[in-house]
Amino acid sequence: MTDFVGRRRELKELREDIARTGLDTLSGRKAKAPRARVLLIAGRPGSGRTALAEELVREVRDEYPDGLLKVRLTLPGGGTVATERAVRTLLEGLGRPTPPGAGEDDLSSALRTALKGKRAVLLVDDAADPHQVDALLPDTPECLVVVTSEGPLTGIPDVRPCTLGGLDTPSAVKMLAGGIRDTRITVDPLAAEALAQECGGQPAALKLAGGWLAAHPQASVADVAKQLHDMPPGTDGPLGRAFRLVYESLPQPAQRTLRLLPLAPAGIVDSHTASALAGCSVAAAQSTLEDFAGLGLVRHAQDGLFLLPGCLAPLLRALLETKERPTEVQLARARMLERTVRLLGSCRAMAGDDEEHVRERLDGLPRALRFPDRRAAATWLDTRLPALIASASLAVADGELDTLARRLVAALVRALAEHRGTAAAAPELYGLHRLVLGVAERRGLHRERAAALLNLADLDAETGRTQEALERYRAALDAGKAANDPYATGRAMESVGGAYQEMADWHRACDWFGRALSQALTRGERADEARLYGRLGNVHTYAGRYGDALRSWRAAAAGYRKLADVPGQAKALSEMARIQEYAGRPAESLHTCRQAVELARKAGDLRLQAALQVRLADTLDRLGDPAAARLHRSAADRLLGDDPAACEIRSDFD
Repeated sequence: MTDFVGRRRELKELREDIARTGLDTLSGRKAKAPRARVLLIAGRPGSGRTALAEELVREVRDEYPDGLLKVRLTLPGGGTVATERAVRTLLEGLGRPTPPGAGEDDLSSALRTALKGKRAVLLVDDAADPHQVDALLPDTPECLVVVTSEGPLTGIPDVRPCTLGGLDTPSAVKMLAGGIRDTRITVDPLAAEALAQECGGQPAALKLAGGWLAAHPQASVADVAKQLHDMPPGTDGPLGRAFRLVYESLPQPAQRTLRLLPLAPAGIVDSHTASALAGCSVAAAQSTLEDFAGLGLVRHAQDGLFLLPGCLAPLLRALLETKERPTEVQLARARMLERTVRLLGSCRAMAGDDEEHVRERLDGLPRALRFPDRRAAATWLDTRLPALIASASLAVADGELDTLARRLVAALVRALAEHRGTAAAAPELYGLHRLVLGVAERRGLHRERAAALLNLADLDAETGRTQEALERYRAALDAGKAANDPYATGRAMESVGGAYQEMADWHRACDWFGRALSQALTRGERADEARLYGRLGNVHTYAGRYGDALRSWRAAAAGYRKLADVPGQAKALSEMARIQEYAGRPAESLHTCRQAVELARKAGDLRLQAALQVRLADTLDRLGDPAAARLHRSAADRLLGDDPAACEIRSDFD
């Protein structure tokens, strides 16, 4: 069901445009490239262009069985959505992975590949320029792209804009009647027509006028039409007059709440956001938002969310600038960010499996900020993610990485990692780390720059962009040195070594692991020493330098022994046994492997025990003792069953 009214002529023309022969509008010739049909609906904010696009899509959707994808390209505050973010939104709608750090061209190519041969509809709302749209267009004529914009998008071939004015008077009256649902329209049709004309037939203005009438059942339609008519000229046209009518009828606390809503990131509001901005209770904020929705000031969305209409954002921002002191605005923003940080902390806490640990994390948190269960927390994170990312962007830009901004970014990173896992959350994490990097570079914050570079490089490395990771690790090393941060420099040197190892450049990998090891030895960081000896041992093994590899693994085993790290010592000895076997010394390998088995037994590591039992069996076979080999294979089977993959030894030092 839909409450859409009017626009039958426009809908008919748009339906006809889908089937017409394509033309290149710049040259007047038939278009050669087989691209998706693009329909453009142009109109001023508040003209109902989005509603018309959604109605068109609803009517033709059955003709496009491969789905409907939606993306908005302009934020309520007027800022444009990054093309990269828009393409990711569409790819996510298709269930396709979006590699972190991938550029706009790569993502656009991935989108076109995903849509190849499909019949799908793309609804691209509020486009600001042709470049935004061009990056989203599928290279297949079977797809349909419906675009809304304030004006024509010159440069996109084969597009004839459907330009919207106001609704015709009967449709405008019908829209008013649908909002009021009483007899005031039918008993005075002339007054209803006069009100429709005062609203200029603009759907947004009609919604506001209808909302005001619904909230004032004793008022007549004629009185409202007269109030709008008598307003002084220059009140931002019909929409501005209708907005003023509604705004001035609100109680003072509600007026202030409404004025502060443009501070909500991405124009997405819930009861917590409104509560923090206005400094009122969550229950009072929820009630106020429901009232606003009835008046047409906000729109209902899913899961308790409300959307601020883009056409009202400029009017509200003007009120915010003229009626709120800058210090009060900053305080409201700080309250909102602080509330967001606390909600993210609560969301992260609910991801834990240990109930006692969850209770500890939630200790002291008000009940209103707690989630009933993990699923509710995850749903909150998913539905609020666009607003949360926008909030982080604004906090970093405005706060210059002050304490609150740092806490917000860190809380969002942790919540995403806890609920989605680092791999699944990588695209969002990449954007957050890149955001911090940009500000750190502008402000000359070396420590923050090093941390952001390391995080970005790790994500690059995980997605196979080893060269890009190497460059960032080197930059992180420079930033760590500038900050005099031994942790960052040590981590960067080790990571540079890891990148060279991935590139099979064993000489450089050994050099950089050696540098990191020297720093760890100087600082007496024993855990780092043992791990780095192990990494050196791995590289020497890959390079076929078995003598150097044995010395490194022997040092690693000694380090773990001093740390009383029995599992670490067992794994180091298992690596020594492997190298001794490679070097053609099976008797030594057998002795070392038995030592490792005993340590693995003490550590309670069944998987390592089973893998070592298999290694012992293989060595005994080569030494000519098949009976003993069978005993060790049977022991491995008893430990973990007969799954060969369960008995594979994996190194923690790669």
